[in-house]
Amino acid sequence: DIKIHELREESFDEKTKPELVKEKEAKKIITDLEKIKDKYIIALDETGKQFSSLELATQIKSPAFQQFNNLIFIIGGPLGLDETVVKQANLKLSLSKMTFTHQMIRVFLLEQIYRSMMINTNRTYHF
Repeated sequence: DIKIHELREESFDEKTKPELVKEKEAKKIITDLEKIKDKYIIALDETGKQFSSLELATQIKSPAFQQFNNLIFIIGGPLGLDETVVKQANLKLSLSKMTFTHQMIRVFLLEQIYRSMMINTNRTYHF
């Protein structure tokens, strides 16, 4: 099962300090994370590790992932994730060296999760 839980992003303008916006968003994220038990947190971050589709499928199938009932992928807002959220992650993941909107990343991430599931169940989607 995949559940998408979207938090309202903080509004800001050019006068707003980005750190304050990210801190407010982090508080919301951390509050939600505290409600979930038995979780492996994956923060999407530009400094994260990059995997090929096959490598991501292998990671998802690994004992490190399989011991948890909940894989939580966190996508930041337009300003990215606050460091307090990134530090709580078990894994920092980067889908590309390029920058994309957080809305686009959701689609890319869902496709890669689906592709990983197909690879791990020997389905022909990937090939």
